[in-house]
Amino acid sequence: MRSNLKLARLFSTSCLRQVADKSKYVPTSGTYPQGFKVGGYKSGVKKNGNLDLAILKSEIPNTTAAAVFTTNKFKAAPVIVSSKILEKKKGKDVNSIVINSGCANAVTGEGGLKDANATVDLVDTLVGNKNGQSTLVMSTGVIGQRLQMDKISSSLPKLIQQELGDDHEHWLNCAKAICTTDTFPKLVSKKFEINGIEYKLAGLAKGAGMICPNMATLLGFFVTDAPVEPFTLKKILKYATDRSFNCISVDGDMSTNDTISALANGAAGGEVINEQSPHFKQLQDEIVSFAQQLAQLVVRDGEGATKFVTVRVEDALTYEDAHKVAKSISNSPLVKTALYGKDANWGRILCATGYADVEVEPTKTNVSFIPTDGTKELKLLVNGEPELVDEERASEILEHENLEILVSLGTGGGQSCDFWTCDLSHEYVSINGDYRS
Repeated sequence: MRSNLKLARLFSTSCLRQVADKSKYVPTSGTYPQGFKVGGYKSGVKKNGNLDLAILKSEIPNTTAAAVFTTNKFKAAPVIVSSKILEKKKGKDVNSIVINSGCANAVTGEGGLKDANATVDLVDTLVGNKNGQSTLVMSTGVIGQRLQMDKISSSLPKLIQQELGDDHEHWLNCAKAICTTDTFPKLVSKKFEINGIEYKLAGLAKGAGMICPNMATLLGFFVTDAPVEPFTLKKILKYATDRSFNCISVDGDMSTNDTISALANGAAGGEVINEQSPHFKQLQDEIVSFAQQLAQLVVRDGEGATKFVTVRVEDALTYEDAHKVAKSISNSPLVKTALYGKDANWGRILCATGYADVEVEPTKTNVSFIPTDGTKELKLLVNGEPELVDEERASEILEHENLEILVSLGTGGGQSCDFWTCDLSHEYVSINGDYRS
């Protein structure tokens, strides 16, 4: 029962930690792309009665779409259905996305595929899509259970006809409706200018546990009113995902439903952006930084987490090498528990660096803690030689919610990667020990 979960959270450790207020990460306003209507609805799938059904709908014909899906071998039914729709449509004329939370519709056989397709067909009918299947479907929640299609089918008309809008409250409800163990809705928006035209970009995501590349029990959605050619949107989304959602870790687990998707409807006007466009790089940079901001919110909401940690690996031979080392450090349970215990156990960081199976120069390797308050870095290892660590100073640094770990591999390659992770606490065990109760 969920009451047991509350008790477990209170009494699972005699060393209770102060939980940071996450409400500061929830925006009170936003700037949203033209031509989209969004919203959330309570279908009754979630036992707690919270919002659990969401729609993002473009009102502009010929909206382009792209997505990056989980690499897990056991792909959920909505992943299979949505990937087939995108492949068949070649990223064109996909005008809406429907998401349910509370049930992942994963490992549900032919019945799960039937349910996912039925959801797509119903949304297409309700929003007036007439060019074959033109809706992507996503699900998140418990694995191995069929969707409650009676509740979803009866709720979709009410959601689409009564609850969709384009103001901040509608966007926030949409973000709330896709949450599972999240403690706050993750919503980001921004505006930027290309060639004298103002464009807007909005994104929402869910995820707090089962978070590890390639992606996680993670859903993310970007929408923009910029005009983008389908193949170009797919390329930018993949590039941005590799540098954001594929650079985060909470617990080292990868789910069956992970999806990052994007819609671009061109409502703001201007020339269609493709790879040959002089503005391609600018758009890509805007989306990368945006994706990183949204991905970092997932880590900040890591189940039971008390710290947000940036792992920066420098001087690798290749970006891929830097990514491997950063991922290895970020996934290490020993590193993560040491951070929770405020223990400057840099040997665990070095160990995770060494087994990442990349080129490292041990006699030129450096490890430091970089404080987030602007004070001097704490050097732990310099050119392969251990420093006499001021343990009191280390504990002071580790008291803060934010921390940067800097590792230089000393190869002379000059390549780097930033990766974002969190600590691993007693509460993580409590949350996941009772997840299905």
